[in-house]
Amino acid sequence: MPERRGGGQPRPDRPQVEAGRLWSGGVATAVVAGLVALVGVLVCRWLFGIPLLAPKQDGAYGDAHTTGLVLMAAAAALLATGLVHLLVLSTPRPLTFFGWIIALATVLAVLVPFSTAAPLTAKAATAVVTLVLGIAIGTLISGVAARSVRLPRAGAYSDADPLYDERRSTSGFS
Repeated sequence: MPERRGGGQPRPDRPQVEAGRLWSGGVATAVVAGLVALVGVLVCRWLFGIPLLAPKQDGAYGDAHTTGLVLMAAAAALLATGLVHLLVLSTPRPLTFFGWIIALATVLAVLVPFSTAAPLTAKAATAVVTLVLGIAIGTLISGVAARSVRLPRAGAYSDADPLYDERRSTSGFS
C-alpha cells in the first residue's frame, strides 16, 4: 500500500513521468532536429556542391524538399517523444527498447535514399544527414526521458514484480 505524504496524497510505488518536462524537452529536440536537417542540407549543397534534394541550380537552400525535410525531422522528434513517453509508462527498461527502436528506424531511414535514382553523391549525403538526425534525436530524447522520470524510494516495489527490475542500467535509469 502506498505511503501517504503530509498532504494526504499517496506516494507512488512506481516511477512517475513528469510529462511537462518530457514534452518541453521533446519540443526543444524538435527544434534541434529541424536545425540539424537545415544545416545538413546547407553544408551538402553550399559547401560541397552536392545536389541534395534538388538540382544544383536551385541554390544553397534548394526547394520545397528542404522545407519538407526540416519539418519531417521536427515531427520525427515529437513522434520519438510520444514513443518514449508510452514506453516509460508501459514497459520495463524503456530506454533499452527506445534505443533499439530508434537505431533500427535510423538504419531504415539511412537505406531509403539508396533506392532512388539520385546521383550516388546525393544518396550518400542524404544518408549521412539522416544518420546524424537519428543520432541527435535518439540521444537527446533518451537524455530528456531519463531526467523526466521520478523513481520511487528504494525498495518500493518487489523483485517479484515483472514490470520493474530494481537493477540499474549504466544510465542510472531502468
